[in-house]
Amino acid sequence: MKSTIVAFALVAGAMTGLAGVAHAAVTNSPVNAQTEQAAANHAYMGKTRAEVKRELVQAQRDGQIAALRSLYQGS
Repeated sequence: MKSTIVAFALVAGAMTGLAGVAHAAVTNSPVNAQTEQAAANHAYMGKTRAEVKRELVQAQRDGQIAALRSLYQGS
């Protein structure tokens, strides 16, 4: 039983290491770095204070806030 667990851990560790090396090889290229940065800048679109307030008011009207309070009120 222990030998099976050890063997599984070794295989999982080896696969994780290989995946990390492959990821590093792909992401170290300058073209990919620029593409990833552009995608990250495009993907992150912050909200204004007014948008956050509107979402809060809508969540209060929908009952989402009350549901969260009852869920996390504890025992």
